[in-house]
Amino acid sequence: MDGGTVIATPWDTPPPSGSATEVAPGVLWLRLPLPMVLDHVNIYALDEGESWTIVDTGIHSKRSVALWEDMLAGPLQGRPVRRVILTHHHPDHIGMAGWLMERFGAELWASRTSWLMARMLILDVEDSPTPQALAFSRAGGMDPDVYEARKAERPYNFSDICAPIPVGYTRIQEGDVIRAGGYDWDVRMGGGHAPEHVTLWSRAGNLVLAGDQILPGISPNIGVYPTEPEADPLADWLAACDRLAAHAHDDHLVLPGHKLPFTGLPFRMRQLRDNHHGALDRLRDFLSTPHTAAECFPLLFKRQIDRGTYGLALVEAIAHLNHLLHAGEVTRWRRADEAWLWQIKDL
Repeated sequence: MDGGTVIATPWDTPPPSGSATEVAPGVLWLRLPLPMVLDHVNIYALDEGESWTIVDTGIHSKRSVALWEDMLAGPLQGRPVRRVILTHHHPDHIGMAGWLMERFGAELWASRTSWLMARMLILDVEDSPTPQALAFSRAGGMDPDVYEARKAERPYNFSDICAPIPVGYTRIQEGDVIRAGGYDWDVRMGGGHAPEHVTLWSRAGNLVLAGDQILPGISPNIGVYPTEPEADPLADWLAACDRLAAHAHDDHLVLPGHKLPFTGLPFRMRQLRDNHHGALDRLRDFLSTPHTAAECFPLLFKRQIDRGTYGLALVEAIAHLNHLLHAGEVTRWRRADEAWLWQIKDL
C-alpha cells in the first residue's frame, strides 16, 4: 500500500502514572517507568467485560508492583486479569507476567520462541561474566576501560527484573486470529528485534498492537549476542519490514511498546527499512579501511555512546557487520587482542 509522508499522534502526552487513556473502545493505554535510558514501556488493557486481557507488563520491581496495584484498583476497576499476551521476550515486556499469573491465575499467551527464551533467561542466573561473553566483547573491539569494568561486575540477569514464569502457556502463531477486547486480531510475526515477535492487527477499528516491532521516532535495537555470535538478525528485520508493510494503511492507529501511538504506518515502515539500508551504505564506505565493530559507532549512531548505551551499540554494530558478512561483502580477521577487523571486499 502506498502511504503519505506524515507521522502523527492523536495524543501529545502519555497517561499519567497509575492512570489510563482510552485509545479505542475497549482498549486502554497505560505506561510504566523503566530504570534505563528508554525510561518507560507502554502496556495495553483489553476490556473483556468481567476481566481484562493485558498486552505486555513492564519490569518486576517493588515500584512496578505498587503501580500495578494502583492501576488494578483505578482504571482497571478492580476486575481481574485473566490473560496476558506477550509481544516478545524482553524483560520490560515480560517482567510482571509471572506476577499477574500468580495473582489472578491468568493465562499466558506468547509465541513459542518468546516463551522459551523468557523461561530460559529468567532461570539462567550468572554471578560473573561467562568466558563466551568476555570473548564476544573482545571480538567486538570493546573499549579496554569498559571491558575491564564489565569483567569485574556481576552481569545483568533477567531474574533481577522479571518475576518467575510458571510452566504452561498458549502458543501464538502466524495466521492465528485472537478474540480480545471485542476485536478479532490477526497475528502477524515480526523479527529482528526479537525472534517470533508478535504483532496484532484488528479486523475492525484499524488498530495495530505493535510491541517493539514498529516504533515511532526511534528504531528498535537489532542486536547480535554471545548466545548466537554469527547470527544475522538484520536480515530477519528487513524481511519482517517487507512482510508487515504489505498490510499497512495510513488510517491504522499503531499502539507501540514505547513512545506515543501514531498514524502514518506505511511511511514509518519505509523509514524503518531505509534507516538500516542507509547505515549499511555508510559502513560500506567506512570499511574501505579495516575497523573493529566499536570503531563503527560514529558511522552508525547519531548520538554520543556512553557507558549506559555501549552494550546496545556494540551488539547493533555487530548485527550490521554480520549482515554484510553473510552477504559476502566483507572479510574479517583477528587482531592480536582478539578483536575482529572488518573490511569491504574488493569486488
